[in-house]
Amino acid sequence: MFIAEKIESFWSDRELLKDPEAVNYIKEIIEEVDKGRLRVAEPQADGSWKVNEALKKAIILYFPIQQMSVSEVGIFEYHDKMKLKTGYDKLGVRVVPPAVARYGAYISKGVVLMPSYVNIGAYIDEGTMVDTWATVGSCAQIGRDVHLSGGVGIGGVLEPVQASPVIIEDGAFIGSRCIVVEGAHIGKRAVLGAGVTITGSSKIIDVTGSEPVEYKGFVPADSVVIPGTLPKEFAAGTYHVPCALIIGKRKASTDLKTSLNEALRENNVTV
Repeated sequence: MFIAEKIESFWSDRELLKDPEAVNYIKEIIEEVDKGRLRVAEPQADGSWKVNEALKKAIILYFPIQQMSVSEVGIFEYHDKMKLKTGYDKLGVRVVPPAVARYGAYISKGVVLMPSYVNIGAYIDEGTMVDTWATVGSCAQIGRDVHLSGGVGIGGVLEPVQASPVIIEDGAFIGSRCIVVEGAHIGKRAVLGAGVTITGSSKIIDVTGSEPVEYKGFVPADSVVIPGTLPKEFAAGTYHVPCALIIGKRKASTDLKTSLNEALRENNVTV
């Protein structure tokens, strides 16, 4: 059973980590995270997400109680404190060499890991594709039937513990070489075209109406997004800084992957 007060006591007094019972308790918590029974952030009935700060602290505390060790996977050798995730056949997960996921990351059935990396604390729900050289950072929350295209970088966050993780909701399509970091939140079925960067402070501007509508660090559901720029005055003159532009909405007919590319082409979005 997860008891936040216990973790807070270990956090306040690291000497307690010398107690075998404390060590075993933290290991039990990480096992729960690995199996998806506990997660760093969870959706609420009102559509918001609640971050479990004490659980993030437990993950951080797991590092000092682990010892460096050598592990071998075929011809590959690793030297680290963290075990690698195993048992993919029983989990119903397809893993293409040399994909790597750390123990303490939850990966649901039907997920496909092309050669990619998933860090501890991450949560990847059913049917999601993590394509070649994509990275899912610590504590990132990835929904069902998400597509993370080649080279996508999903940022991780452990500290500060009050910081929200990156959230990618169900059905989102993240195009090649996109970067989503700093607790940015991508809504359900949103489509990010190739090369879009979304940070916690990124300006995301909906230009589909007669007047621009601005969001910060959040992409609304069904949005189709491309990279853009904004003029900004500096001492040396006017220059353009990056932003993201919402140029359309994903239609019900584009929920199928076979028609998704058509929707992107309609909005002149590259993937």
